[in-house]
Amino acid sequence: MTQRSVVIMGTRGIPGAHGGFETFAEHLSLFLVARGWRVAVYCQIDGGAVSRRQWIDDWKGVERINIAVTTKGPLGTLDFDWRCIRDAMSRDSVCLVLGYNSAVFLPFLRWKKRRILTNMDGLEWRRQKWSRPVRGWFWVNEWIAAWVSHKLVADHPAIADHLASRRSRNGIVMIPYGGVPIEAADPALLAVRDLVADRYLTSIARIEPENNILEIVQAFSRRVRGAKLAVLGTMHEGNAYHRAVKAAAGPEVSFLGPIYDQDALRCLRFHARAYVHGHSAGGTNPSLVEALWAGNAVIAHDNGFNRWTAGAAQFYFKDVAGCDAAISSILDNDKLVVPARLAARARARQAFAWPDVLAAYERELLALGHGHEA
Repeated sequence: MTQRSVVIMGTRGIPGAHGGFETFAEHLSLFLVARGWRVAVYCQIDGGAVSRRQWIDDWKGVERINIAVTTKGPLGTLDFDWRCIRDAMSRDSVCLVLGYNSAVFLPFLRWKKRRILTNMDGLEWRRQKWSRPVRGWFWVNEWIAAWVSHKLVADHPAIADHLASRRSRNGIVMIPYGGVPIEAADPALLAVRDLVADRYLTSIARIEPENNILEIVQAFSRRVRGAKLAVLGTMHEGNAYHRAVKAAAGPEVSFLGPIYDQDALRCLRFHARAYVHGHSAGGTNPSLVEALWAGNAVIAHDNGFNRWTAGAAQFYFKDVAGCDAAISSILDNDKLVVPARLAARARARQAFAWPDVLAAYERELLALGHGHEA
């Protein structure tokens, strides 16, 4: 029997160190290898002058196809994506594409009769941070991915509803993101960041307007809390929004920068009083799912994406005043925190368990059959 084969593209590579898609690709590739699949993952290697542009190595039974790019930024990403497509055209594998930002290249896979399963991610073309031409690029690419892919994955019911305006429902499947339970973490890692267990809130997100980081910082800084707000994310002095966030911060706000060390992240999540989630666009957000698995009470921006993900037992805000009130309630009342934490874990077990998520992806890959069309 021919070995089942899949190539995974659309991420920076594995092991996961950059974001939700990379973490997902790591989990899925190891799951499929254990199930007898041949799995290849494209990995972007950034650098200047390079002696070779592509090479293959092995990582825990996964074939990593390393592709070096010499250009930074969006042009480097396009170069990487095009080289991934060119390589995938020569492989007899089902293609799992994560995101649609370079879907303009997908017709080449269809030309070679490759089978395509695309995770459509969030509504990238609605994000405030992009200029109008960039939003237009994403809008066009979303349509291309919707038309060209054999099946679309939505990670949230609202995303599935949106995609139904692009193609028929029978071409769309809803599979959310997954997470790992955090049952314990060494509190010693808090001391180096001047944090005390249960006396701080976390915000883990890109520092961007649609994530409402400025509003969260303003709300927290309205009054003395006797606790801290730990903000994780990259900050650049040349970025006007980042400067505004820093300027709004009171003395109890700590900017910890980006943290990719998984032990440190587990510790920060597990010992937090609550997690503050300001995302207003997108589907099932990985950071919010991970907060649920850590048993965090959640204070989230009030929208359909977050309410479906976190559930009715958490706290929601629409503006700075509402966020301020929710923070005060969480910090001052243990009787509110305990049931919210229990509800967070229950919601995680119900909807966001990795074994269920990964098995659903395998079913969809199997349903596409061999790597090429008959």
